[in-house]
Amino acid sequence: MLVGVPREIKANEYRVGLTPGSAREYVANGHQLVVETGAGAGIGAGDDAYAAVGATIVASAGEVFQRAQMIVKVKEPQPSEWVQLRAGQILFTYLHLAPDPAQAKGLLDSGCTAIAYETVTDRSGALPLLAPMSEVAGRLSIEAAGSALRRHSGGRGLLLGGVPGVKAARVMIIGGGVVGTHAARMAVGLGAEVTIIDRSVARLRQLDELFSGRVRTRMSTIGNIEEELAEADATVGAVLVPGASAPRLVSRASLSKMKPGAVLIDVAIDQGGCFETSRPTTYENPTYEVDGIIHYCVANMPGAVPMTSSEALNNATLPFGLALAARGLEALSHDPHLLEGLNIHAGQVTNLAVARALNRPYVPALQSLGQIAV
Repeated sequence: MLVGVPREIKANEYRVGLTPGSAREYVANGHQLVVETGAGAGIGAGDDAYAAVGATIVASAGEVFQRAQMIVKVKEPQPSEWVQLRAGQILFTYLHLAPDPAQAKGLLDSGCTAIAYETVTDRSGALPLLAPMSEVAGRLSIEAAGSALRRHSGGRGLLLGGVPGVKAARVMIIGGGVVGTHAARMAVGLGAEVTIIDRSVARLRQLDELFSGRVRTRMSTIGNIEEELAEADATVGAVLVPGASAPRLVSRASLSKMKPGAVLIDVAIDQGGCFETSRPTTYENPTYEVDGIIHYCVANMPGAVPMTSSEALNNATLPFGLALAARGLEALSHDPHLLEGLNIHAGQVTNLAVARALNRPYVPALQSLGQIAV
């Protein structure tokens, strides 16, 4: 298969869909690769690194989209990109369609086959292609909280871990999944007082054992969230419903109960955010204030550490990408976990959560695939 890697154009996005190491694997498996010039610059990989492993360097994204049978990216296609997609072409990347009807319409109109990293599953029901970026984002969320709490940033002027004789900051983490766990590890390591809220008692037991009692755990209820908000100096929103919009767990009215200068970090912003007052920001202007509360809602947090993020992402996506390159759409029929990643095919929405979020008709993935020869 002819596989294409365009340069990422989303603001402050420096990751790359395929590292030179992954590119080498594609070529070694008999595939052709076209890479847009400068695609790997953000991770320090020049065009020569890709050429050395057998990739062809092309001058523009337009040539990549025109020639490639499959496009491998990191972030969702931007408007100038989705208009270049075509029927029969495979797009393999993060999509986060639930809060983005414009992108969904662009992909549907293109007729392409769009497979989302964030809804591919594994045997345990986990999300293996989302996990590495969740790990990165969870850790970065605490760095962001520490920065936003500084007085010159508009925050309360607190050091997360305090110092001897001075109490540490209180951090509330809503969601005990991958993001929440890695956020907690960072916060505990810095000496903060940490509370994790989750709706699963079984998961709370696991977290209590994992952290050996160094974090507080509470059941996710409206009352418990409100109580913790009133005491928290920083709150990390780390809630995910695969494919769907994130639930809104903190209302604007609740902000009045928080400490002035407290910080909200919304890691769920890619899926619409879990705070009512959240809106996407970029690293150029990462924070804004609502009712005296600092909001940090950068939509591509792992893009700030592209060398780490790209390597971690490629480790996870490479086997699935190679399967698609080798078998095309047949790979979806043979792998139920990869099939879960199919969000759009031939003008149809094939993921139920996405269809519900967008209020569009849903066609089961296998039914949609059955309408063409595979």
